Amino acid sequence: MSAVALYEAKNRLSELIDRVLAGEVIEITRRGKVVAQLAPPAAGADTEAAQRAVDALRAARKGVSLGGLKIRDLIAEGRR
Repeated sequence: MSAVALYEAKNRLSELIDRVLAGEVIEITRRGKVVAQLAPPAAGADTEAAQRAVDALRAARKGVSLGGLKIRDLIAEGRR
């Protein structure tokens, strides 16, 4: 298991994911304390439940609109 600082993990995420896919477990630290862990999925992980959750979210968003607002306007409003 290796440890990587949060800033470095953010900048090298693709490389870290490749290492995880190869079976390595990586701890992410912030100010020297472990705050997260990247690890391959457990054997027999319940991917069906995850897919059902994604499907439910997609179904929930159908018919929802911004009511004529533009996404750029909402982004700009959030930055004020």
